[in-house]
Amino acid sequence: MGGLVKELKGKPIIINGMADHIHMLILLPPNVSISDAMRFVKANSSRWVKERFGEKFAWQKGFGAFSVSRSNVDSVVRYIKNQEQHHKGFDFKTEFVSLLDKNDVDHDERDLWD
Repeated sequence: MGGLVKELKGKPIIINGMADHIHMLILLPPNVSISDAMRFVKANSSRWVKERFGEKFAWQKGFGAFSVSRSNVDSVVRYIKNQEQHHKGFDFKTEFVSLLDKNDVDHDERDLWD
């Protein structure tokens, strides 16, 4: 996935995750939208999994994205690096909703999961 970000002329800072989700802290050039980047990364990583392991694989339809100020990069890196320990306390859905709430993102949980 880091290589795919680099193909977009972006910079992967850290990528880590669990069996049911990933977190990526990436820097994208100004001419690449987050939607275009996620479409590219998800499509090409899905294709790689299928070709490499011969298994059907697809990401969920949506994604969540949050901007991060440079002053918070170190704390976000620590957060992403420690996903296994972090998720001993709660699952992905709980984590995602808490991030939405923490960042004052209006949402209806019925619309989040497909």
